[in-house]
Amino acid sequence: MRHDPATLLLYRPVNQAELDLIAASDWLAFPPRLPEQPFFYPVLNEQYATQIARDWNVPYYGVGYVLRFALDADYAAQFPVQNVGGREHDELWVPAEELAEFNRQLVGRIEVVSIFGAA
Repeated sequence: MRHDPATLLLYRPVNQAELDLIAASDWLAFPPRLPEQPFFYPVLNEQYATQIARDWNVPYYGVGYVLRFALDADYAAQFPVQNVGGREHDELWVPAEELAEFNRQLVGRIEVVSIFGAA
């Protein structure tokens, strides 16, 4: 994926069910959040996404994927970076009701960059 300076590269660790929904969108959108999921949490670096996919998703779901995607940088700026642990644990907290607009601000397709577990 070529990085345009007007975009922000983000990552998302997902399980098989979420990956299937993204694939059904032709790799153009993330699925709506469930009622118990008030936020969508894309992460700012591949290492953090890998940690979640490998260390959390594989034990719980049997497989974990790391996705990469580009988002319009001006749009992304409205979501402050949240640090949730170590210095590499940075993510955006996108309210669930904003996800449709978030998807419209994606630049290009969502892509799989890593697979962990029995895919």
